[in-house]
Amino acid sequence: MIKFVMCLTRRADMSREAFLDYWKNRHGPFFMQNAGVIGAKRYLQSHTVSTPLNEGLRSSRGMLPEFDGIAEVWFESEQALVAGMSSPEGQKLGAALHEDEANFIDHARSCAFIVTEHEF
Repeated sequence: MIKFVMCLTRRADMSREAFLDYWKNRHGPFFMQNAGVIGAKRYLQSHTVSTPLNEGLRSSRGMLPEFDGIAEVWFESEQALVAGMSSPEGQKLGAALHEDEANFIDHARSCAFIVTEHEF
């Protein structure tokens, strides 16, 4: 099992509340309605909480500001992910997802990567 992770930063013209609302109530349902097209096994959104604790964590460690949220999508394997996204349906969905993401995500200040989990 592998996981596709996106650390998301909202568009500069959006409040965090508007970003989280769009992501949860529009993009999330859209993704879930089409998850089978690309072979996604699970989808999870982690919404950053607006709390002074985040500033304390950042400043105590000299870190960058927090992301607005994290999206995680599980796939059986890298090959399954590539196959799902390479199919004609997957390519069409990928373009539609990217277009919808532009409604709330600042891609230039976000990142995406593939991980494996190791639980202790």
